[in-house]
Amino acid sequence: MKLILKLASYLFHPLWMPFAGSLFYFLFIPRYFPEEIIKAKLLAIAIITIFIPIVFYFLLKNLGKVNNIFLEKVEERKWPLFFFLLLSFMVLNQILNIYNYPGLYYYFVGILISSAITYILTWFRIKLSLHMVGMSGLLMFVAGFCIYFHLYFIYTISFLIVATGLTASSRLYYKAHSGWEIVLGVLAGLIPQLLVFNFWFTEYRMSDLFLG
Repeated sequence: MKLILKLASYLFHPLWMPFAGSLFYFLFIPRYFPEEIIKAKLLAIAIITIFIPIVFYFLLKNLGKVNNIFLEKVEERKWPLFFFLLLSFMVLNQILNIYNYPGLYYYFVGILISSAITYILTWFRIKLSLHMVGMSGLLMFVAGFCIYFHLYFIYTISFLIVATGLTASSRLYYKAHSGWEIVLGVLAGLIPQLLVFNFWFTEYRMSDLFLG
């Protein structure tokens, strides 16, 4: 059980969640995109949200600003979160556009809002669970995606619910967060995605009328 909980901390690390949502979007959206476009978008998102943050992390580690990839101390989170805010903004402005990829675009808007909330709270020395921010945001995005397109991915959503619970248990077991920090992390990830649903539903309807 200890091994499973340890693996959950790495497998469901928040760094993977933007790419995981993007991959899900392109795999299952009932709309045609050229394969070259999909590969280019996924590669760009992977570079910006995974590889660049990892390089930035090692830079901070060499400078003695962080101890490990879990950013256990509040002070360690300020620069990585601020940098990730800039990267999320870059994805929205350079990689995606609201007309061709409304669902994915607003997923990143939700990520940007969640990151901003988490960053602001670090100045008040409040440490949310970044794992729960990422997992709950992804879960809500997938659920909304399935509701809108009438897709019955029960097993996928069930897996994400179990994974979210397992990740929460892992963070509590290793005393990385208190129960309150876990709850705040869930709310910070879930609520922004819930708020942007109405916007990307509207955009899909408008794009359908435009393309139709």
